[in-house]
Amino acid sequence: MDNEKPQQEKVGLLDVVKSVFAAMFGVQSDKNRQRDFQQSSMVPYIIVGFVFVAVFVLGLVGLVSLITPD
Repeated sequence: MDNEKPQQEKVGLLDVVKSVFAAMFGVQSDKNRQRDFQQSSMVPYIIVGFVFVAVFVLGLVGLVSLITPD
């Protein structure tokens, strides 16, 4: 019948990391964004997002502490 939903594309950890990285910099493709929003759980995206932001902020703090004199 025509009532069947299309198969959800399973995403792996690398796909989640690439999607979060692209979304953080505003270059996420529409195809990948739609794929991400069709996933049953948003938890992996939230976790990877928090980790990415933490690493980014710690990297900036480390860079600034290297550049500025004591």
